[in-house]
Amino acid sequence: MQAQENLMQKNKLQVGVTRKLPFTTEERLQALFDVQMNPDDTALNQEQLAALAANSDVLCPTVTDKIDAQVLAAGKGRLALIANFGAGTDHIDLVAAAKAGITVTNTPDVLTEDTADLAMALILAVPRRLIEGARCLRDGGYAVGWSPTWMMGRSLGGKKLGIIGMGRIGQALASRAKAFGMEVHYHNRKPVSSAIEESLSALFWPNLDDMLWEMDFVSLNCPLTDETTYLISAETLAKMSRNCILINTAR
Repeated sequence: MQAQENLMQKNKLQVGVTRKLPFTTEERLQALFDVQMNPDDTALNQEQLAALAANSDVLCPTVTDKIDAQVLAAGKGRLALIANFGAGTDHIDLVAAAKAGITVTNTPDVLTEDTADLAMALILAVPRRLIEGARCLRDGGYAVGWSPTWMMGRSLGGKKLGIIGMGRIGQALASRAKAFGMEVHYHNRKPVSSAIEESLSALFWPNLDDMLWEMDFVSLNCPLTDETTYLISAETLAKMSRNCILINTAR
């Protein structure tokens, strides 16, 4: 029996984990595999990542880890899978991974609702001056007393929200914005289905520049790609109204 257990232990996959994960996840990993953890929970440098890749069958990185060709080359001959903890994969050289025969996986829908919640919270926080008001109270600013215009914010009802990227997160945000009485507009590579547009009361803009000027709020909900890098620049900012609020929960 002991010999069998030793053999099973010997044949366990070696899994390298780059950052501290939720307790239940770490517990499950350690029950199934031979796991090398990062107890300090600090981002590993390229040399450390390469060393971990060289001694792992499976590598579990996060967005803080740059998995480039050098790291992948270190794992050549052993590393078979990169199981990314998160949805985005822009920190992984997917082309180099494919050439090396290394499979890359991610968790594309795990944070959809959470990210949409955060985006909506930011949309609320800025015009309603929530953070500014909380800081004022902590600093004793309310001691001057109340006045009709003190900390007066802006309402959301009837305001135009332009969503750049109408995928899962963009649609989840649109649903929340609609509930607050906002007008939902969006720019995407192509329109979503008419059924989705109708359910969200969303208007498609094929030209981003045309949409930007008309919006009270603009939310970035697109992935980082070669096409979207520097999508928002000094040039595009100049095409927004001076009172427009830009929300960024994307890369």
